[in-house]
Amino acid sequence: MLGFLKEPVVVTAEINVNLVALTVVGLISRLWGLCYPRAVVFDEVYYGQFVSLYMKRIFFVDDSGPPFGHMLLALGGYLGGFDGNFLWNRIGAEYTMNVPVWSLRLLPALAGALCVPLAYQILVELHFSHCAALGAALLVLLENSLITQSRFMLLESILIFFILLAVLSYLKFYNLQKHSSFSGSWWFWLLLTGVACSCAVGVKYMGLFTYMLLLAIAGLHFWHMIGDQSLSNVSLLCHFLARGLALLIIPVGIYLSFFYVHLALLYRSGPHDQIMTSAFQASLEGGLARITQGQPLEVAYGSQITLRNVLGKPMQCWLHSHTNTYPIRYENGRGSSHQQQVTCYPFKDVNNWWIVKDPGMQQLVVSNPPRPVRHGHIVQLVHGITTRYLNTHDVAAPLSPHSQEVSCYIDYNISMPAQNLWRVEIVNRESDTDVWKTILSEVRFVHVNTSAVLKASGVIGASLPEWGYRQLEVVGEKLSKGYHQSMVWNVEEHRYGKSQEQKEREVELHSPTQMDISKNLSFMAKFTELQWKILTLKNEDTEHKYSSSALDWITMDTNIAYWLHPTSGAQIHLLGNVVTWASANAAALVYTCLSLWYLIRRRRKIYDIPEDAWQLWVSAGSICGGGWAVNYLPFFLMEKTLFLYHYLPALTFQILLIPVVLQHLGEHLCRSVLLRSMFSALIVAWFSSVYFVYCTFSPVTYGQPALSVSELKELRWKESWNILLRKQ
Repeated sequence: MLGFLKEPVVVTAEINVNLVALTVVGLISRLWGLCYPRAVVFDEVYYGQFVSLYMKRIFFVDDSGPPFGHMLLALGGYLGGFDGNFLWNRIGAEYTMNVPVWSLRLLPALAGALCVPLAYQILVELHFSHCAALGAALLVLLENSLITQSRFMLLESILIFFILLAVLSYLKFYNLQKHSSFSGSWWFWLLLTGVACSCAVGVKYMGLFTYMLLLAIAGLHFWHMIGDQSLSNVSLLCHFLARGLALLIIPVGIYLSFFYVHLALLYRSGPHDQIMTSAFQASLEGGLARITQGQPLEVAYGSQITLRNVLGKPMQCWLHSHTNTYPIRYENGRGSSHQQQVTCYPFKDVNNWWIVKDPGMQQLVVSNPPRPVRHGHIVQLVHGITTRYLNTHDVAAPLSPHSQEVSCYIDYNISMPAQNLWRVEIVNRESDTDVWKTILSEVRFVHVNTSAVLKASGVIGASLPEWGYRQLEVVGEKLSKGYHQSMVWNVEEHRYGKSQEQKEREVELHSPTQMDISKNLSFMAKFTELQWKILTLKNEDTEHKYSSSALDWITMDTNIAYWLHPTSGAQIHLLGNVVTWASANAAALVYTCLSLWYLIRRRRKIYDIPEDAWQLWVSAGSICGGGWAVNYLPFFLMEKTLFLYHYLPALTFQILLIPVVLQHLGEHLCRSVLLRSMFSALIVAWFSSVYFVYCTFSPVTYGQPALSVSELKELRWKESWNILLRKQ
């Protein structure tokens, strides 16, 4: 029974020495001196703020993309024991001792290091020689810009890692297709393709470009499978469902999980709350939740409410009034009603409170039982402090003369009767009998007499002059055929009024609410709102000193100064290896010209290269050339501030194209022994120049050693490069 113990247990393994060596040197190049400089480097000032907010569980919104990349950076901080206490206010600020610099920079550095063996494996899976694959890996290893970008708390190296992992996984899956369909390894690489794609998109939306490319390639490969008569209909259906599951359904699920974890971690109120809806804010701990906890859910006649405009940008504001009146005449000579001003006020204030009144009754308290207000009901809105009624009439608004003035009605005993009836329309209702709910319902107020809609025009326009205390204009919008969020309001704070006397009511308006009803949002509701904010929230794009255009990237006519030592000449720049960039452009040009030549010749039934070599050439081009195109060309359509680092994913694919072109030229154009020997010698000389440039620029890649002014001047190979020279 125990006879198996008589023989030793032997485990055999195949080790690719090239792969191991590349991984080791990749780690050395990215991890060496990782804590240097111990100061904030360029966009670390931006991403570090989010890491601190993660550590403190404070909610934030970043319009640059999804949260997965931020969470990975925060994971580094968590593993290093970071407490989030550091003021990320300027580039070059020295890190305090509580900031685990090595840990925060570790994951981007590891991702950058692993891109080296990934480049090697991609070329191998494309069926190029190990020599070509080794060349691709070494070019990635010695690319100064990729080294710089991966050594700091930045996201591009993580994005490139997941992009290359997705490409490699799909190639391994495709190569297993012919002889190992539906095997364990086949499923593993197919599923890993989908996982890597979703991770790439989750880091930055730029990952979507490569994801779309792989979907297109997978679709083309499946189209070819349909023409394979050896496959049954059932087999084709299984292949289709497997790809749909792995490349569509699972990535969507993983993408949603990023937001689920993000929202689960960030449960506390923070500085970014104000751009979210009241319902979202109320779901966070502290802030609005502290105010609204325990409010009545259903708005009833006699309810005391504050009304927040749903648009919420450029700032949140609440329907407001005060005792001051509109000027009899404006500066441009137009007249007003001289009635009480109604504005939208960006701060919480007792003058933001209104009472929902039944037009057929005089009481301003909630009856027992409460009579809820439903969609389509007619109400009057009474200002809580001044007890005047919300009113609009055919008088031009102060800043929007094509719209009606909104006021609180003052009876001057002239021929201007009150027009204070409003119809409640619940925009997000499920039925026409829906009850108006606190926080959850988004409502429009339609004026009964004129059909004008209550609108916070100042949210999307200018603020009132000094006589209106620079508050935001509110109008009755007569042309209300279209839907705009500035016309939509929601109840944020709410209590059931109990005091009929004005003095008692004023005391009541200052007191907190008492009832306890929960209004938690579902995950999908919070995800939908947050995703929409990320996609639509636009920060004002300002011209940056180091911003550039997409055309500048190809020839590297620009650079970015990441860090400058406060006393010595040590500095770090995002600068690429000039020889590698020029060679990548040349490879792309040669590939394009040769492809056109081959296509024209093949159209004439002239085949210059064997069919298997042609298929290899096309497949490599679709991955490397296609990867460059989809990650570069979309930037010409983007209206945003662009930087050199945006080009790095495209550059990585272009670098992979260099050994593809070189191997093709060596095998199919250099047909004599002499030509091949000369070609090999040229490659050795060319690669030596790549290494020489890497060494030359390594002081501004790693930030050490410090260079003298004369040495820095010698590194300015282009007039457009901004090398920082300290005055002596």
